[in-house]
Amino acid sequence: MSGPLDGIKVLDLTSYIAGPFACGLLADLGAEVIKIEAPDGDMQRRLPSTAPRHARAFLGLNRRKKGLALNLKSDEGKTVLRKLVATADVLVENFRPGVMARLGLDYESLRAENPSLIYFAISGYGSRGPLRSSPGFDTVLQTFTGIAAFQGAATDTPPHNVSGSILDYYAASMGALGVVAALHHRARTGQGQYAETSLLATSLTLQAGRFVWVDDEPREVNRDLNLGKISGIHPTKEGHLFVSAHAEHFWQALCEITNMGHLARDPRYDSMRKRTEHAAELVPQLREALSAKTALEWEALMAGRVPSSAARSIEDMFDHPQVAANGLTAHMTLGDGTGYRGLSSPIAFGATPVAPPTGAPSLGEHSDQILTDAGFDAEAIAHLRSAGVVA
Repeated sequence: MSGPLDGIKVLDLTSYIAGPFACGLLADLGAEVIKIEAPDGDMQRRLPSTAPRHARAFLGLNRRKKGLALNLKSDEGKTVLRKLVATADVLVENFRPGVMARLGLDYESLRAENPSLIYFAISGYGSRGPLRSSPGFDTVLQTFTGIAAFQGAATDTPPHNVSGSILDYYAASMGALGVVAALHHRARTGQGQYAETSLLATSLTLQAGRFVWVDDEPREVNRDLNLGKISGIHPTKEGHLFVSAHAEHFWQALCEITNMGHLARDPRYDSMRKRTEHAAELVPQLREALSAKTALEWEALMAGRVPSSAARSIEDMFDHPQVAANGLTAHMTLGDGTGYRGLSSPIAFGATPVAPPTGAPSLGEHSDQILTDAGFDAEAIAHLRSAGVVA
């Protein structure tokens, strides 16, 4: 066995980030994931990238998968997909709502091929409502749901988005969770089902601690846990340091370590609320104290006593001993010989460990193998290729 989802077959009809990474997470759990792309490939392959010959994001999102290039706009391509569906456990797609129905490949059509199929859809705004057909992208939904406004308010600037495609990655996590829950239900009942999530749903879920409106509460009210500006990123002699000193014992330790013991004993600052109210006085004193040492020096002094971290880049993570100790990176090799390091698996299992990851597939890399496994002979595969149905 390789992972808790060993033996589960997933058809990945997704592109961009949320869908591919959701299927990538299922592959991390041991599922066999077949990435089905149009003959010209996933859009992600063509995005600008500084990585030689390959799009960096595509490599990171599609490891552990097999690749099939298939033209779903052709009748023969649809026939191939239906044959694959007959032996699949899960199909994941992130087309706009209605597209799969126009192709005759929606859940109601495909369940005839496989009643136990779990069909999972990821969209921008959900399958219902006036915006259902609108294109949904991470930064669009951040702006739509208040994340951009909140980021601006927190820094006294105009609305701005959080970098890093946070909604896409969180939607991927919700998608993988939904699939696993549906598999659990099927294991108990034998029933397949349609399930979905959206960037809209996951954006509000990501803000669940703020997305609360108490009865009779006014509209304009601070809906966030405001820890004040003491907890945050501050400049040092060299580099920047994040400190979190909201709890009393953290505040006391911070004052001791930075030689600001007089502030720890001052009754004006003896609660989180008071320190928030007096942040304009405290932050300059804290930053003056932090200017005496580098961020790395402060991090070492605060270790175990004050939650803190020197600001690092993603490049620092490849060789950091903490990352290495948890086995979070792996070296992979592509079909063309390109080697690269990337994420191994975000979850470790004691009884069902997953195999080391394989590199992202080249376009159509496993087409022949997948079609052969589905029952197509060499002559049929040659015909599909000559007709432009597969690549």
